[in-house]
Amino acid sequence: PVSSIMTVNCKQIIGTYTLFCGRIKTIIRKLEDRMSRRRKGHGCGITVLVLLFIFILAGGGLGVLFAKKYMPSNELADKSRVFGIKGGQVALILDNQVQEEKGIYEDGQVYLPVNWVNEHLNERFYWDEGEKLLVYALPESIVYADESTQGEKGPLFKVTQEGMYLSLGVVVNYTDIRTQAFATSQIKRVFIDTSWQPYDTAVLKKTGQIRVKGGVKSQIITEAAAGETVDVLETMDKWSRVRTADGYIGYVENRKLEAGEQVAPVSTFEAPVYTSISMDGKVRLGFHQVTRQEGNNTLEDYASNARGMNVIVPTWFNVVSSDGTYTSLASKDYVDKAHDMGLKVWAMVENVSTQESIKNLNTKTLMSSTSTRKKLIEKLMNEADTYGFDGFNLDFESLKAEAGPHYVQFIREMSVACRNKGLVLSVDNYVPSSYTAFYNRKEQGIVADYVIVMGYDEHYAGGEAGSVSSIPYVREGIENTLKEVPKEKVINAVPFYTRVWTVNEGKTSSKAYGISDARQWVEENQVELTWDKLLGQYYGETVSGSGQQYIWMEEEDSMKLKIDLIKEFDLAGVACWKLGFEPADIWDIVSEVK
Repeated sequence: PVSSIMTVNCKQIIGTYTLFCGRIKTIIRKLEDRMSRRRKGHGCGITVLVLLFIFILAGGGLGVLFAKKYMPSNELADKSRVFGIKGGQVALILDNQVQEEKGIYEDGQVYLPVNWVNEHLNERFYWDEGEKLLVYALPESIVYADESTQGEKGPLFKVTQEGMYLSLGVVVNYTDIRTQAFATSQIKRVFIDTSWQPYDTAVLKKTGQIRVKGGVKSQIITEAAAGETVDVLETMDKWSRVRTADGYIGYVENRKLEAGEQVAPVSTFEAPVYTSISMDGKVRLGFHQVTRQEGNNTLEDYASNARGMNVIVPTWFNVVSSDGTYTSLASKDYVDKAHDMGLKVWAMVENVSTQESIKNLNTKTLMSSTSTRKKLIEKLMNEADTYGFDGFNLDFESLKAEAGPHYVQFIREMSVACRNKGLVLSVDNYVPSSYTAFYNRKEQGIVADYVIVMGYDEHYAGGEAGSVSSIPYVREGIENTLKEVPKEKVINAVPFYTRVWTVNEGKTSSKAYGISDARQWVEENQVELTWDKLLGQYYGETVSGSGQQYIWMEEEDSMKLKIDLIKEFDLAGVACWKLGFEPADIWDIVSEVK
């Protein structure tokens, strides 16, 4: 049957043809009148012949035009162009979409670019470019492979001038996907599907052409025989986008299809289980900043002030160079005393507490070397054996995006070592933002035991004046973290400090004050505080010899709002930076996290 569009176009052509014929008749009539004046009685036959000849030409021309415009095309598509490949490249079709990236075919295997695999299929394949090692962290072990490592069908990976390529087989072994490869065909291609949702099929009622686009003038990519089953990817008014059993995607007319079965694919992939350690109740954690060995002696004073605290994090291990060298302030006596007081000890490993680490440490260089990561982790595990603490807290700050994937790999490998020793692994994070996305909180939430959100430094030293931790800022940080990390693993950190901001001659500076010292500053400077309901804090300002000064207070009322948020979202606990900055009664509020 002719479509409505074709019917309208046919009417237009007929109308044009009629108008054309009318004009021809007019021209001939005028010609006939002239000829009749010259030769009376001899022009009629000639006129009929001329008119007949013109009608034949016009009809034939319009017929050719009609056929050219509306009859189905038999032109075959260039399959290489359709799949965007040349030479020995392998087209990658991910969830029925042709990818810009291409695979290669060597030694009878398809290989996929590792960067593409990381982005679209499985980010845990870690490629160490410097050491030419493939690393994969499983829950309780780490798999290493070099260029000599063989799989069932050949090398696990290939290194070319364009980069590193993973064998399709090793990707399938570690990833929940299904694949269909046409690697021996002249048009090499592999289909990779990540969805396990049911999909519809259809059966061709009669042989039909599968075209590159919907429309009879589109090129033909393949032909499907009557009775053949195709996967239906998209259904439109007159055409459907389908995938054929022989590995082509295109469009076929709906009138040639009849409904088939709905297929529900079933995955046989057994995903690795990354077990986690959880405390029996909520975490109430205090960060204990230790900058020298004598600082360990303040444990008892701080702990006795912090009623209800059950975890203490001493800042013991400062990584100072890119080869993994670190300084240690660890103390066995400290751990023993903490345990006697009913406290768990999670030793901090960090990169920003000293000028030496800030100046000398390149975190990307440190973390991108597999041998360096391995050596660092082994040393840290020995520290745990020596001092007997209960876990680690990782606090790597001010990273650049280029260091992100390597730091996340360090977290994975650290989690394996901790899991095997029964040690807790917690990781400190900024409040989520577009420029800290490379910290990959989602992966942290899988491999680590706790993900701590540092719900402070909303306004920080060197920046504009403002609140250190307003309640909207804290809420947003929690909500965005929960988009990636289960609540059972999220700990929100609150500040025991605030900043006094000074603006003088257009320049802004600040000084951090603990809660107790901030109260004293307010009293000494006779600052009148007013409650800011939107920010959930008391605000005050004054003028001094230093300039205009501002403060957004942290105290019991603002702390209660933060603790209420932790309870509202039923988080795993609260962390407090830092011990020694707070009056004892603030712990009456913190301890409400139960």
